[in-house]
Amino acid sequence: MTAAVIDGRAIAAAVRAELAREVAALAALGVRPGLAAVLVGDDPASLSYVSAKAEACAEIGVFAETVRLPAETTQHALLERIAALNADARFHAILQQLPLPAHLDERAVLDAIRPDKDADGLHPANLGRLLRGDPGGPAPCTPRGVMELLARSGVDPAGKHAVVVGRSLLVGKPLAVLLGGKAAGANATVTLCHTGTADLAAHARRADILVVAAGRPRTVTADMVKPGATVIDVGVNRIDDPTRKRGWRLVGDVDYAGVSEVAGRITKVPGGVGPMTIAMLLANTVRAARLAP
Repeated sequence: MTAAVIDGRAIAAAVRAELAREVAALAALGVRPGLAAVLVGDDPASLSYVSAKAEACAEIGVFAETVRLPAETTQHALLERIAALNADARFHAILQQLPLPAHLDERAVLDAIRPDKDADGLHPANLGRLLRGDPGGPAPCTPRGVMELLARSGVDPAGKHAVVVGRSLLVGKPLAVLLGGKAAGANATVTLCHTGTADLAAHARRADILVVAAGRPRTVTADMVKPGATVIDVGVNRIDDPTRKRGWRLVGDVDYAGVSEVAGRITKVPGGVGPMTIAMLLANTVRAARLAP
């Protein structure tokens, strides 16, 4: 059996087309959604991500501006810039690109973004709404993207056993809450695994839906997957590859070649969850503009 590929690029394109229509409707009312992305330092991956997000904004008509700050920016200076963006009516959403340089307090910076302008859904007020099942706040982009991938691929988590590998605040924890929520497109029984989990393979093999966000290449292999399971690979890892002109390539947290022979559905890296994360950032921005006073 060879798994059916869940095409994140195609699904993200459909989401962006829907959002473009909503942006056009807002424009007719005199509202143009605006996103400010704050980038501290010159990390190549972060630069690439911010550039991709800016291109996606331009595609659907969202006003986007990148605030670039030097790596030596102080905590006080960064918080001042966030405060200015909070007060700037041009921007309905603010994205703080992570990771931050080591001398900066990431939690304090995320907490400083106004909850209604929180593009990533990581403000404690919005995470609290997520935990209690309140749809009033934005959901973190990658977990929301995973839920959209499942829904638009015809995978209903209701009654199924979902296993999430990884407990980060960006992905694992909020995704476990979303999958187990009492709502349409959720209602799964969820197991959250992490570096302290004994016998990860045994837990993974019980999953009808297996989401891997471990941050390590090829953490999940074919022998760890239940035949016919849906496998969502969140990982993005750069590994050496002398056969490539650039000397490296991207792989996920799942051994795609082996797992695709066991799973029923699977995402690729790249081209799976990544495009959906950007699409959900756009969705959060458009939503913020629609709800702005």
